[in-house]
Order: sequence, then structure tokens, then C-alpha cells
Amino acid sequence: MWEKRRLSVVGLGLVVLLLISGDILGAAQPTEAAQDGFVPMGEIPPEDQLPAAPLLVAAYAIVWALAIGYLWTIWRRLAEVEKELADVARRVEERESVPENG
Repeated sequence: MWEKRRLSVVGLGLVVLLLISGDILGAAQPTEAAQDGFVPMGEIPPEDQLPAAPLLVAAYAIVWALAIGYLWTIWRRLAEVEKELADVARRVEERESVPENG
């Protein structure tokens, strides 16, 4: 049961990374002007400059997805522990309520 959930969370994370990596990898390709040597930022045309916004959004999206996924797994595990604890408490009550013979 946990393996299915873990696989689905990992799969979802991979899909998000693949979707985001297309933008990042496409934007990170060097231009020919950058291969010639150092070019000051003032001389680079605006269409060749790498904006930081897509990278920042991608980083925040990944961090938030990981945080939400981690909290979700903690919530699910805590719910399972609470069920087990309630079951143990019920068993203890049943055992205490049964009169002892002899």
C-alpha cells in the first residue's frame, strides 16, 4: 500500500521535474556570442539574456512540492499510527473487562 503511494509521489515529482526542465534546459543553452569570450551584460541583447524568474519559480515549485509531499506522508503515517493505537486501546479494554478464572 505504501509502495503504491511512494511510487505515485515519485512519479509525480519526476513529471514536474521533466516539465520544468524543458524550460530550464532550453533557456540555459549558450549563444554563439557567449562562446566567443567574455561579453559584458550591457552589450548582450535582451533576447539573449537569461532571466532569473523561470529558474526561481522552478526552484520554489520543487521545494514546495517536496514539502507538501513530505507533510502528506507524515499525515498519512500519523493517521495509521492513531488507528493502531486505538486498536491497542480497544484490545486492552477487552482484556481488562474479561473476568479471570481461578
